[in-house]
Amino acid sequence: MRAASAVRALGAAAALLLAGCARVPQTGEPGPAGFVDVHALVPDLSVDMRYAGSDNFVGRPIAGYGAARCLLLRPAAAALARVEADLRRDGYRLRVYDCYRPERAVRDFVAWARDADDQRTRSAYYPNLDKSALLGDYIAERSGHSRGATLDVTLLRCDADGSCVALDMGTDFDFFDPRAHTDAAGLDPAQRSHRDRLRAAMARHGFVNYPLEWWHYTLQPEPAPERAHDVPIR
Repeated sequence: MRAASAVRALGAAAALLLAGCARVPQTGEPGPAGFVDVHALVPDLSVDMRYAGSDNFVGRPIAGYGAARCLLLRPAAAALARVEADLRRDGYRLRVYDCYRPERAVRDFVAWARDADDQRTRSAYYPNLDKSALLGDYIAERSGHSRGATLDVTLLRCDADGSCVALDMGTDFDFFDPRAHTDAAGLDPAQRSHRDRLRAAMARHGFVNYPLEWWHYTLQPEPAPERAHDVPIR
């Protein structure tokens, strides 16, 4: 009986794996094992998780974003906390727009990009590009965000009383256009200075910028470069 039960158990486990259910975390954590919520390290970090709501280039909540939480692998979260501490000494802070991204969210983005009929957000996010051009450089079919060491951030300037305002970076977050390239020409001196300050602050703690998006950074070397995750955020 015990042998038969073991066989049945193995068969059930295999069925769950094939169905994709084995990716559901068993640890009680809000995401994949080994991930932490950055608020555990920086409780008052400014987090504006755009894909958990409708203020994004798709215009609705994205698959897998069941909560507005910034989850990262612990080494990336710790490095981010060090960036924040450095910036605060000079009167600046970070605002985070995206962190870990489940693979199902990436698939959601790709499906949207292939839907030529849905042009509702074009004027705000890609006014100078055909939607079909977004796949590849801007919307990848596999995203580093799903590996847990990539995030999207901007810079805030803060007064002594703690009030902060977002700095002018030359474009909004997720603006699909050459002007959003980190070293784009035509920026005014303040915009260029803000991008350079953000890049320098991130680089001091191991984050490398993606040149086509001023907001996009990945911790290098990545803690787990071969492993993407599809556990929803909750």
